[in-house]
Amino acid sequence: MTSNLIIAVALGAVFIVLVLGLFNMMRGGSASRSQNLMRWRVGLQFAAILIVLAIVWLRSKS
Repeated sequence: MTSNLIIAVALGAVFIVLVLGLFNMMRGGSASRSQNLMRWRVGLQFAAILIVLAIVWLRSKS
């Protein structure tokens, strides 16, 4: 069950950064901030995918 929590936290982080980016874009925020948020989102998505793959691999071992 701890692994489900880890996955939820990783996906939640991606979602939060995505929503922040959308709000920044909708209100006409700075392009620099949008670019920064996009970089964070891509990095967090990569980390989330690695976490999910690691957990699936660990579960298949047991």
